[in-house]
Amino acid sequence: QVQLVESGGGLVQPGGSLRLSCAASGSMRILFKMGWYRQAPGKQRELVADITSERYSNYVDDVKGRFTISLNSAKNTVYLQMNSLKTEDTAVYYCKRGDWIGDRYIDYWGQGTQVTVSS
Repeated sequence: QVQLVESGGGLVQPGGSLRLSCAASGSMRILFKMGWYRQAPGKQRELVADITSERYSNYVDDVKGRFTISLNSAKNTVYLQMNSLKTEDTAVYYCKRGDWIGDRYIDYWGQGTQVTVSS
């Protein structure tokens, strides 16, 4: 089992910045992927960005150039630096870790952290 603890959400004005953190603990595998998803009211949960244990990263188009995902392997922690925030970035942000076991990812989710962008 893997446990994920998120932090860093909050209220910020448009154009502002926030950094989310997600620390993983428990029984983890060497090959993995960690990422951030978000869910706005009335919408489906969507991928924001993810990064693999080999440091390959991927972003949804509308955050490219504004958000940066990074990984500190020594701390088993993934970060999401969010700059130039827009009101439409408002959502609950969830951390997900997928451990590669056999021929598939086994996924674990954090509890979510609220990000509100408002003036």
